Amino acid sequence: MPNERSSSISPARTAVAVLGLGPMGRALAEALLAAGRSVTVWNRTPGRDTELLALGARPAASAAGAVADAPLVLLCVRDQPAARAVLDAAGQALRGRTVVNATSIAPEDARANAADAGARGFRLLDAAILTPTPTIGRPEGTVLLSGDPEAFAAHEATLRALGTVRHVGADPGRAAAFDAALLDLFWTTVHGCLHALALARAEGISGAELAPYAQGLPRLLPPLIEDFARRADDRHHPGDRSNVASAAAGLEHVAHTARTRGLDTSVLDAALALTRRAVTAGHGADGVSALVELFGR
Repeated sequence: MPNERSSSISPARTAVAVLGLGPMGRALAEALLAAGRSVTVWNRTPGRDTELLALGARPAASAAGAVADAPLVLLCVRDQPAARAVLDAAGQALRGRTVVNATSIAPEDARANAADAGARGFRLLDAAILTPTPTIGRPEGTVLLSGDPEAFAAHEATLRALGTVRHVGADPGRAAAFDAALLDLFWTTVHGCLHALALARAEGISGAELAPYAQGLPRLLPPLIEDFARRADDRHHPGDRSNVASAAAGLEHVAHTARTRGLDTSVLDAALALTRRAVTAGHGADGVSALVELFGR
């Protein structure tokens, strides 16, 4: 693999190519420009670079042209097929460079991309951006990266322009795995919130009436998450405070109430089925965290 000579490159003058100018891609490019980097931008659909050009970015007519003078390339497009299409379009121009793929992809795709990059003569880091576009370039912006540790070390100073960046392991799929797990938590939480509002509405309770009480629940989550995480790591699930059997009863109560009002209970029914299976398997007296063991079966 060619050396990237990171020690001879001034971080403030490092050239970066940003491929993909959706909302997140534009936010990445803006943060790099604000940090004094030289930024070349390219997007498959023309016309999305106007504001970036006004800020000092340079346009490119092709993906290959964008990366020609950039030792570091940030790729941020819609999905895995789009990411592979852009990497293929850049072709041999990527040789000797490091690509940071900030596209949301599956862990196995990240590993396949890294293997393909190695065969083609460039290095690839996978990035999971955990916070929304307004946080990019600020300390609260959080980006996890995984893959080649040397590639990360070579470009860490530049990547820190994006916010708080952390390298989470040499396995290229690890950042994507963090991303998937956290999105799992986020979207199931969002579903629960919206389902609760629908249930309240069906019983004549407005969202404004419910919200003050609902907002108290997230404050319970930080210690609960920490406790569950410890129990999951230890594979030890004492039912000292609550247990699976009581969780099944609570879920049944909620699902029954929602069902009588004609609401869709498919997600509740799935959760209830898993919880009942745990009780049948002899885990009724175990702590609710014991359910983590059943998801892998």
